[in-house]
Amino acid sequence: MSRIVLGGSQSGVGKTTISLGIMAALKKRGLNVQSFKVGPDYIDPAFHTFVTGNKSRNLDSFMLEEHKILDIYCKNSHDKDINIIEGVMGLYDGFGTKKDCGSTAHISKITKSPVILIINGKGMSSSGAALVLGYKMYDEDVNIQGVIINNVSNEVHYNLLKESIERDTNIKCVGYLKPNDNISLESRHLGLVPSVEVQNLRNKIDEIGEMVSETIDLDEIINISKSAPKIDYVPKKREKIGSVNIAVAMDKAFNFYYKENLELLEELGANLIYFSPLKDKNLPDNIDGLYLGGGFPEVFSKELEENERMRISILNSIKNGLPTYAECGGFMYLCNEIENLAKEKYKMVGLYDTSAKMTKRLQRFGYVHVNMIEDCIIGRSGDRFKAHEFHRSTIDEKDEFDYIYRVDKYRNEKKIKSWKCGLKKYNAFAAYGHIHFYTNEEIPKNFIGNCIKYKKGE
Repeated sequence: MSRIVLGGSQSGVGKTTISLGIMAALKKRGLNVQSFKVGPDYIDPAFHTFVTGNKSRNLDSFMLEEHKILDIYCKNSHDKDINIIEGVMGLYDGFGTKKDCGSTAHISKITKSPVILIINGKGMSSSGAALVLGYKMYDEDVNIQGVIINNVSNEVHYNLLKESIERDTNIKCVGYLKPNDNISLESRHLGLVPSVEVQNLRNKIDEIGEMVSETIDLDEIINISKSAPKIDYVPKKREKIGSVNIAVAMDKAFNFYYKENLELLEELGANLIYFSPLKDKNLPDNIDGLYLGGGFPEVFSKELEENERMRISILNSIKNGLPTYAECGGFMYLCNEIENLAKEKYKMVGLYDTSAKMTKRLQRFGYVHVNMIEDCIIGRSGDRFKAHEFHRSTIDEKDEFDYIYRVDKYRNEKKIKSWKCGLKKYNAFAAYGHIHFYTNEEIPKNFIGNCIKYKKGE
């Protein structure tokens, strides 16, 4: 299983652009490329999937135990020509300041993958060697086998950096990229604008791929990937617990899902029926459950309001007992309304008697620990699991709200914040937290179990 990790010296160094370019260039050579993304990210994996044609996967060593990371990796990598793992933030950045928790470096060690370090060469020459040497020596169990230098002025500048890096670190430079405004990907308040909204994305990807082919040594990248040792791990098989139909919202407004969440529901017996809250007029027929993922409902709030028939269909179905699970953007959609930064208000489903209001800054960001304090369709009081939050909206909190779980945020094993979240009504449960179902597989089992009860009229 040929594989590499593309890690950056820091955030903003160009990991995603270079990763996409390498994937595109290798795919153009006829290779079957599988991609992975370190950490809790929905947007970058969608770009990976667009480029490779294979569904990208998340590898997260905060939320998931090592054997579950290997389960995801081995299940999806075994029949591919090359596997590319794009890192998150800087190579050693993860949860707090722990070395081996949520970082790209930790994933490289779990998967025994060689690392190609991406650095920003702007304004540097010999200092590039000092930078690379520091990353090499910080954790010698991390197998850094190559360096890509971004933002170099020209080939002469690259060769200055290359000479000092290879001489002083004994790590080979495998190429560079020059600045090019044509290949920049537009950003929004939660990161890159999702791939489904990018105009002329194919042209951008083709240009990135051509640049990579010209100045990055793809043959050497393939050679480095082949140096990765074999992983002896057999993916877990799960038994079905029942047959149910679950409607899943999937369009430009709602597309933040871990692929493993959807596949795990299918493994356990769910038939997933995709629909669009933006375009469809009613929920699919004969469904036993509803899953509303995250996304950008605030960007499409006008269109969501205009699709009144869908909003009524969802509300009536929930009132009739349909088991419903909603995360973040899905939670916002189930409120009375969404208010944008211009103070414009748009009607939503109206299940929860509150408004979701956009703010100018992030309200919650990062990994959290969740403790259930009341029963709901995905768990019972006392259940614990890990999640992440990443949102700029808040809801109007009311005294009568009976929150379902307590959220604890830690820094270096010390609790620094706690708050309550999660609202239940009828058989619906919604909260801001994004949950990877592998963190606690009782969550999808509980959800499907409640869908089975609904199907039986219980």
